[in-house]
Amino acid sequence: MTPQDITKLIVRTSMRDRTAFDSLYRATSAKLFGVCLRVLNDRAEAEEALQEVFVKIWTKADRFAASDLSPISWLVAIARNHAIDRIRARRRPHSDIDDALDIADPAPGPEAAAVTAGEREKIHGCLEELEKTKADAVRGAYLKGESYAELAARHGVPLNTMRTWLRRSLMKLRECLER
Repeated sequence: MTPQDITKLIVRTSMRDRTAFDSLYRATSAKLFGVCLRVLNDRAEAEEALQEVFVKIWTKADRFAASDLSPISWLVAIARNHAIDRIRARRRPHSDIDDALDIADPAPGPEAAAVTAGEREKIHGCLEELEKTKADAVRGAYLKGESYAELAARHGVPLNTMRTWLRRSLMKLRECLER
């Protein structure tokens, strides 16, 4: 089909000639589908876009200005622009920076930080009330993650003795913290 034939079909389509529109579809749909597919990279979406392109051609055929330019270029521009518009519509809209004000900060607030600091001081004070070796064993087990066996070997006591030290030390810490 020559460019003049396509121009005639577009002009007749602008006059709502369904037969001309059908012929235009058969003559150009493969090329316009290729344009949509190339831009969208999704066959199903390209098929849907092609249908929407031909709806635009039907409604905007009267805007086509017959000239020496290729009519297929006009049709390709419609298809390409529509496919690009679909890609833009897929993207999430950018939110306003002020929306970030509503997002909660996971860090503790000033009051919680002050309470935590006070509790930390109280725990360290209670650890100071324990015997040095037992306080060292509690720090090793609960702050450094050392095993009972490692602590027993370091302090030179049997494993069960170390367990007893830790259990009794924790009970003394609880009493101290409850005061």
